[in-house]
Amino acid sequence: MNLEVQVIPVSAVERSKEFYQRLGWRLDEDVAPADDVRIVQFTPPGSRCSVTFGMGITPAAPGSAVGTLVVSDIKAAHDEIVRLGVAASDMWHGAPFPLEARIPGPDPKRTSYGSFFAFSDPDGNAWLVQEVTTRRPGRT
Repeated sequence: MNLEVQVIPVSAVERSKEFYQRLGWRLDEDVAPADDVRIVQFTPPGSRCSVTFGMGITPAAPGSAVGTLVVSDIKAAHDEIVRLGVAASDMWHGAPFPLEARIPGPDPKRTSYGSFFAFSDPDGNAWLVQEVTTRRPGRT
């Protein structure tokens, strides 16, 4: 099995579409197979997994999704998100949850899987960005 698509709930399809385009994600699909259904799919650069959002595809509340994006350079990724005009948290290390487990700044040793920052889409769907430089065995 491969995880290839994650559905995220949004309230305004066009606004979300503009946001993910601004991030530089590839638009894979924008179809309306029925009057009350619209399916929009984006894939982050280099990713095998896409996100789908739209109208009539999930009963989940807009802003209730949490996803993780993996980068090889947390500082460069943070700088790029901010350059694109997206509000991003400060970087931290330690555990991603709970908030009180977070230690300010990237991991001093830049340990793989150890540094994070976060941002949200216009609906509040949260994206954690995690630095991975050396993958654990069995992960691609």
